[in-house]
Amino acid sequence: MAEAAEDKGNPIIETIKTIVYALLIAGIFRTLFFQPFWIPSGSMKDTLLIGDFLFVNKMAYGYSYASCPTILIPQIGIDVDAEDFCGVFKGSENRLFGGEPERGDVVVFRHPVTGRDFIKRLVGLPGDTVQLRGGVLILNGQPVDRVEAEAFVEIYDEQGPQRQFPRCANGTRGIGAECVKEAAQETLPNGKSYRVLNIGQQAADNTPVFTVKPGHFFFLGDNRDNSTDSRFPQAVGGVGQVPLEDIVGRADRIMFSSAGRSILWFWTWRSDRYFKKIE
Repeated sequence: MAEAAEDKGNPIIETIKTIVYALLIAGIFRTLFFQPFWIPSGSMKDTLLIGDFLFVNKMAYGYSYASCPTILIPQIGIDVDAEDFCGVFKGSENRLFGGEPERGDVVVFRHPVTGRDFIKRLVGLPGDTVQLRGGVLILNGQPVDRVEAEAFVEIYDEQGPQRQFPRCANGTRGIGAECVKEAAQETLPNGKSYRVLNIGQQAADNTPVFTVKPGHFFFLGDNRDNSTDSRFPQAVGGVGQVPLEDIVGRADRIMFSSAGRSILWFWTWRSDRYFKKIE
């Protein structure tokens, strides 16, 4: 009788090969197209909330060393940086299939010192002057259009896996009370419009005039009084001006959003944020 069954090889080896192939495909997808990103802090409220899950469009601006994935799983001691994969390409002034970021884009970039991913709004292009005066954004010597908007209201309680409490313009609140922040609609010279929040008078509401260096970009958080951004120098833990090569991609759309301490807590997902466009 002819042998009916074919030798399919060692099942353990086949399983390992399948896992390796899957990881390779996932790595290529994440490197070239979209990178998942979960919002861990409130620096971009109310455009982005703690617990928003989105994909970063890496094709929007082309590719640099920063396009390579960073794998950070502290629970099991994994900390592999983009520089570990693609550090040989760092220092290049050109991006492969490069496209220029536009003023007003919500952008993910690598912190120029720590290498950790940040997400902020791009307000200053190379050659621009940027200043905040009384909390008002001044671009190239002119205040941007700004009108009062409906206040942002949230519940005062722990938020996200870091269990952060929000800061409130209406003072310290008890658990479950309304936490209010003043809001304004800000419109940039290119017509890009979005909401910014205000908690109260802060030192960072008044800054010197920054001149954006060639090949660099200036970023602010929409939750201005709760954001570590380009107003703060890298020497004190700030972001400073970010070089083009450190930009990862553009945030276009929220896929879903979790109000709980984990994205796996599906019963806490916010029903009004599925596939929400990021303005």
